[in-house]
Amino acid sequence: MDYAAKFPAGLAYAEFLQEFGTADHRERWAGVHERIALTDDQRTVLAGFRRRINVLCMAGAWCGDCVEQCPIFDHFERASDPISVRFFDRDAHADLQETLTICGAARVPQVVFLNEDFQPLGRYGDRTLSKYRQMAADKLGAFCPTGLIPPGEALMAGVVQDWLDEFERVHLIARLSPRLREKHAD
Repeated sequence: MDYAAKFPAGLAYAEFLQEFGTADHRERWAGVHERIALTDDQRTVLAGFRRRINVLCMAGAWCGDCVEQCPIFDHFERASDPISVRFFDRDAHADLQETLTICGAARVPQVVFLNEDFQPLGRYGDRTLSKYRQMAADKLGAFCPTGLIPPGEALMAGVVQDWLDEFERVHLIARLSPRLREKHAD
């Protein structure tokens, strides 16, 4: 996958929802977006990012897991200038759907973290560890949220922190890269 060529085809958060979401989808996403509140410590971590992190997110406006997680990425992008997130509809981008599979399926959301040169730093998705722990505690069975009932506050906080930990991890990969340190003389 040529991520440098693909990335510009992605959409910003609001554009993605406008193009691929219905009014009901946008309302659900807005409801979750409003409930996300980054802590001071989380804002401090994000403010400390120095390397550009390009985030390619394959999602679906209809997807309950996306409803619960993708608004977090918008908050991160707003809190950290070096973060640039672009959203790709799973069904409109067959090349991504084929490339980004988990357990043999095109599950969403999936994120590919890319450095400033669009080289992969990591992949993450479809649900965070906090979400899977909650699912296991609830039933230890298959579950697909609809986005109609938002997650509880403790789960939301855990999922936000899980994603922040992954964003921080890939930032540190880029920050400590010998090639990028030489390039930036730091």
